[in-house]
Amino acid sequence: MKKERVYKLVFASVYPLYIKKAEAKGRTREEVDTIICWLTGYDEGTLKDQIERKTDFETFFAEAPLLNPNVDKITGVICGYRVEEIEDELIRKMRYLDKLIDELAKGKTLEKILRK
Repeated sequence: MKKERVYKLVFASVYPLYIKKAEAKGRTREEVDTIICWLTGYDEGTLKDQIERKTDFETFFAEAPLLNPNVDKITGVICGYRVEEIEDELIRKMRYLDKLIDELAKGKTLEKILRK
């Protein structure tokens, strides 16, 4: 997928997929929101605003209040790539989020997912 196309993916179109993946494994929307807010610094209201505005991922991460300082602790493989080795900053952030949602769906506790 070309970078330009990835950058323009609408966060609101992917968000329900995160929810569906989590709920299919017995997890909740609230846990997904907790993960997203932990990663980006959004709160419930500003996250909802991003969804309602249908912002693309580039805007979603550009407007994020504060990327969590513990993101360097997110390691491992997602979609065949080691997240810590992805050079493109936006794609790395998107993959961080994918990785965290995968960990939730695999049954990890929120404490471990949030690197506490």
